Amino acid sequence: MSTVVLVAALVAAGLIAGLFYAYACSVMPGLARADDKTFVEGMRGINVAIVNPVFLATFLGAPLLAGVAVFLKPGPWVIAGFALLVAMVVITGVVNIPLNNALENGGDDYAALRARFETVWVRWNIVRAVVSTAGFACLVAAVVTRRS
Repeated sequence: MSTVVLVAALVAAGLIAGLFYAYACSVMPGLARADDKTFVEGMRGINVAIVNPVFLATFLGAPLLAGVAVFLKPGPWVIAGFALLVAMVVITGVVNIPLNNALENGGDDYAALRARFETVWVRWNIVRAVVSTAGFACLVAAVVTRRS
C-alpha cells in the first residue's frame, strides 16, 4: 500500500510541477506581451478557472499523499519530497493567492494593478515551480531507491 500512495503522490507532484513550469515558460511570457487590461483580465479569468476540483485535488493531494507516504514508510527522499511540497503550498498561500485576490479586487486601474502584481507573482511562481519540481524529483528518488 505504501508504494501505491507514494506513486500517487509522485504523479500529483509531477502534474503540479508541470503546471507551474507551464506558467513560467508560456502563460506568463504570453501575457507579458499583452496590454495592461488584457493582462489583468486574463489573469483574473485564469484565477477563477483554476479553482476547480481537479486542480485542488492535485495541488493539495500531492503534499497530502506524500505526507501519508511518510507515515506509512518514512525515508529521507519521501520526507524531503513532502517538505518541499508543503513549501509549495505555503508559497502559494502566502504570496500568490494574496496577489491574485488583490488583482481581483483592485478595480480597473489596469496599469497600476499590473505594476503591483506581475513581477512579484512571476518571481514567486518560478520559486514554486523549482520547489515543486524538487519535491517531484525527491519522490522519484524515493520510488527508485525502494525498487533497488
